Amino acid sequence: MNTPEIIALSVFLGTYAFIITEKIHRTVAAMVGASVILLTNIVPWEKVPEYLDLDTILLLAGMMVVVNIARESGLFEYIAIKTAKFSKGKPMRVLLLFSVVTAVVSAFLDNVTTVLLLTPMLIYITKKMNVNPVPFLLSEVFASNIGGTATLIGDPPNIMIGSAAGLSFNEFILNMGPIALIDLFVTIGIIYLAYRGAIKVSSARERELSRLIMNMREKEAIKDRKLFRKSLTVIGLVVVGFFLHDRLGVEPAVIALTGASLLLLWSGASPEYALEKVEWATLFFFGGLFILVGALVETGVIAQIANWMMNHIHSESEAIFLISWFSAFASAVVDNIPFTATMIPLIKAMGTTLNTYPLWWALSLGACLGGNGTAIGASANVVVIGIAHREGIEITFGDFLKVGMVVMISTVALGSVIVWLRYVVL
Repeated sequence: MNTPEIIALSVFLGTYAFIITEKIHRTVAAMVGASVILLTNIVPWEKVPEYLDLDTILLLAGMMVVVNIARESGLFEYIAIKTAKFSKGKPMRVLLLFSVVTAVVSAFLDNVTTVLLLTPMLIYITKKMNVNPVPFLLSEVFASNIGGTATLIGDPPNIMIGSAAGLSFNEFILNMGPIALIDLFVTIGIIYLAYRGAIKVSSARERELSRLIMNMREKEAIKDRKLFRKSLTVIGLVVVGFFLHDRLGVEPAVIALTGASLLLLWSGASPEYALEKVEWATLFFFGGLFILVGALVETGVIAQIANWMMNHIHSESEAIFLISWFSAFASAVVDNIPFTATMIPLIKAMGTTLNTYPLWWALSLGACLGGNGTAIGASANVVVIGIAHREGIEITFGDFLKVGMVVMISTVALGSVIVWLRYVVL
């Protein structure tokens, strides 16, 4: 390895070590690591925009502003109470319902947007029920990443894979949809086993919770009816915009920023207050992480690892399992977008000796589900943990890792076996 490669890998591993041990706040660790990369010119300043994913950062910022203004109207409390009433106050039913809703919405909207909208509701209702919110939040995170696996537009790696391989929306639904559905219920089962003491309550407590929830008046949660209607209208327009952004030729980040601007203008809300509540620590963490991963791409470290892997593949069966597992563990550590970009030309190159059709599904499987492995494996993970921290709920890297790695291994194992059975055995 040459000097730039050694520096890039050392800084990345060092930063990751600080994030895992939590000796330093993850945002500080990422910013210090990114500073070292820039000072040593591993990533030249003119290339920073290439690696700094402004689409993700600005999408996050825009949706955070929308959510912060809408929160003041009581919108999320209203929806949370309606949802809780549907579940009749049963904790396990609340977890199941929110997980399914999160997965379905994440299949058609950006995962980060989904958790930004649903997390405030989930925290509100778990506080009202006086139950441990951690298993509910973890289930929401896992469901968002699993749901995003199901469709062409559910997760950025899928968009990249679909474009490179010429795969249609329907092909993704037919190939990845069933896997996502099975994985979702397996994940809910894992959460239940890991946190059954916190989720399962006595019959007497369940009746008490049911009475508490059913007696809540959702209309009383609305603090400002005009702002409630305006927030609902803008969020609806933003969601429609996300569905139509390809046809409109407008990036999701632009739609989110437009929604934020419109709601600020229409509601008359204080921009100082709305911007003060933005999760700046989360945004700077992403910025630092993007530069750290960019250093691995710039120096060719990721490409070398991927090439080594490809040199050890001799059959479709080996390729399916190796690509899915390698992608999963890599995506649990580095951002799955540059990783997917690196893998696409390598899989295309294998087309001379292997049928690459099932390999695209293996890559999608690993790149999307790998995000469940660690607290920084996916954008949704970082956002939910950041919101929880602001509300006084601590989810440590270790807490996430213990459950997340089990979820990742279980779901990737099931998915890779299904792909193998479908395209090699049957």
